[in-house]
Amino acid sequence: MKLKLNYKIIFHFLGLLILFNGGFILLSSLVSYFYKDGVATQLFIAGFVTLIIGVVSMFFTRRHKKEMNKREGYIVVSFGWVIMALSGTMPYMITGAIPDFSSAFFETMSGFTTTGASILNDIEAVPKGVLFWRSLTHWIGGMGIIVLAIAILPLLGIGGMQLFAAEAPGPSADKLHPRITDTAKRLWLIYFGYTAAETILLQVAGMSFFDAINHSLCTLSTGGFSTKNASVAYWNNEPVIQYIIIVFMFLAGANFVLSYFAFKGKVQKILGDEEFKLYFRFVAIFTIIAALIIYFRADLSVSSIEHPMVWGKAESAFRHSLFQVLAIITTTGFVTADYTLWTPFLAVFFFGLMFLGGSAGSTSGGVKVVRHLLLIKNGFIEFKRALHPNAILPVRYNKKAVSGDIVFNVLAFFILYMLSFIIGSLGFSMMDIDFESSVGLAASSLGNVGPALGEFGPVNNYAALPAIGKWWCSFLMLIGRLELFTVLVLFTPFFWRNR
Repeated sequence: MKLKLNYKIIFHFLGLLILFNGGFILLSSLVSYFYKDGVATQLFIAGFVTLIIGVVSMFFTRRHKKEMNKREGYIVVSFGWVIMALSGTMPYMITGAIPDFSSAFFETMSGFTTTGASILNDIEAVPKGVLFWRSLTHWIGGMGIIVLAIAILPLLGIGGMQLFAAEAPGPSADKLHPRITDTAKRLWLIYFGYTAAETILLQVAGMSFFDAINHSLCTLSTGGFSTKNASVAYWNNEPVIQYIIIVFMFLAGANFVLSYFAFKGKVQKILGDEEFKLYFRFVAIFTIIAALIIYFRADLSVSSIEHPMVWGKAESAFRHSLFQVLAIITTTGFVTADYTLWTPFLAVFFFGLMFLGGSAGSTSGGVKVVRHLLLIKNGFIEFKRALHPNAILPVRYNKKAVSGDIVFNVLAFFILYMLSFIIGSLGFSMMDIDFESSVGLAASSLGNVGPALGEFGPVNNYAALPAIGKWWCSFLMLIGRLELFTVLVLFTPFFWRNR
């Protein structure tokens, strides 16, 4: 039986998303006007046109049923990201910053999915208003435009639980408050507060206000766009700036619910959280491994964009290893050096970290630490079951038994993730891209990391990709950002049937 959908509510919500986009583009036009970069009018036109499209869509669908089922939630989330990316290309194309549509769509999708991969060869030549819009796409996508819109849904008489489930389908269902709207508001308040705090600290440390706010927008979203061609390596001789970014990358890669508990003084909840403890251990252990290898075997003066030996070799080795470990685990993708030149071991080491991801409930991409934790626990239990086949041995997380459905979901996700990586790599290899670059592109795009390997390594960009490669990358970024199931379920025949 053919599926009956409430198309009016779908288009009404998509119109709302476009409306949000238009408002943020207009904000970018104000930045452009303030800095007199010559494109304020073009950005205003782009924002105004986007607003009109959103208003028209909402106006003609205003008489809709106030109910949204799970299928419609998945459609809105998946198509919402595509619509946001499509409308987000206008600032690039109208200003001429990126005149090619495929490249503009790639840059915008990379922004909203917080991947941070770029096709721009000379970032510093791009008008400030456009650079601000580029950073805003990260910030909007970081916490999820859907979560932001959920806070507005009560005004429209629509419940948002279905959208929240589609936006964050992972194993963790922690909520700060029984009402989803209040949850969204609290998360955004923390998100905004961290962004403001980092902006102030970076400015005090020596960044200009424009650079500070842009890097804050991109750090808290775990995105990775920078206002400099050399990324954060531009400040290699100012370690304090890099340490500030390190702190906020760590916070952005942790569950934002834990930040809420911290502000409420519930420190025990943070210290008792198994995912956070493993996340911290991963960062600490991998940093020590990388730092030791860098100190004893790597030549930082060759692999870094600028010479980093400011406070001594030991400090530089520690700082660069900590920065790059966090940048890849949290999928932020900022760069202080070309880590592929640090030794072949570290090149493979950092490639492996692309499959880790930050915490569930954070703005980072990737598989997520909690899934790895549940896989490890389930693996050990399988050894016990081999010895005690009749024993009841549940997987436990935070001292609670995890249902079999969640464990199966994690296993299915991991298998689907690896299949997507293999298919993604094969797709790039069919474009005559070499093996190293193909696997790097697939892992980086799917994990929303940014820098890849080979021709598309940390000190290069994605400009050399053919048009079809940019679209393939964009698709991998999208399914990675929405954790596979949300998008891929739309390609199954049973999704479009009532039974």
